[in-house]
Amino acid sequence: MGRVNWRPGNMLYPVPAVLVSVADRQGRPNVFTAAWVGTVCSDPPMISVSVRPERYSYAVLEETGEFVVNLTTKKLASATDFCGVKSGRDVDKFACMHLTAVAANEVKAPLIGESPVCLECRVERSLALGSHTMFVARVVSVSVDEAYLDSKNRFHLEWADPIVYAHGTYFDLGKAIGTFGYSVAKTKNHMKTKK
Repeated sequence: MGRVNWRPGNMLYPVPAVLVSVADRQGRPNVFTAAWVGTVCSDPPMISVSVRPERYSYAVLEETGEFVVNLTTKKLASATDFCGVKSGRDVDKFACMHLTAVAANEVKAPLIGESPVCLECRVERSLALGSHTMFVARVVSVSVDEAYLDSKNRFHLEWADPIVYAHGTYFDLGKAIGTFGYSVAKTKNHMKTKK
């Protein structure tokens, strides 16, 4: 079996498909879809989001330095796609997609009430890298939907049916195949995903 070499490109898939919410200085909210989002550091907790300068919310990010990363689910798949192809210049995406704007704890940007996990972020630096600017931000608060907590208050994102994005297509995550360290664990019972 051979291999084919392609020109250099971004083929690091799948990636999270998230909804990023912002609010301008007047408090007007907007939401856009981002797939180029990633963990940067665990202590302090930091993430990055890469945004094209021509995006409507880019100026808001630069001006306010605040945003919320809202994880997405199968139920939010249509809204996730819509918010990636429609511009906040033209439509109120919260209204069009019946998304609930919820006041955040630490930032002025709203949470999306339908999201299982919302990460409130403050930008610490930005890097212009070509087609995109990467905003590196500290996570200042995390909000989780209690519907995904078990009787011992453990969080189960898998109950929310999270989605990912790969080369133009949205996917659900499917069946879990192991937990961290399962390859070296002494017991065979590694999966505890029952609701």
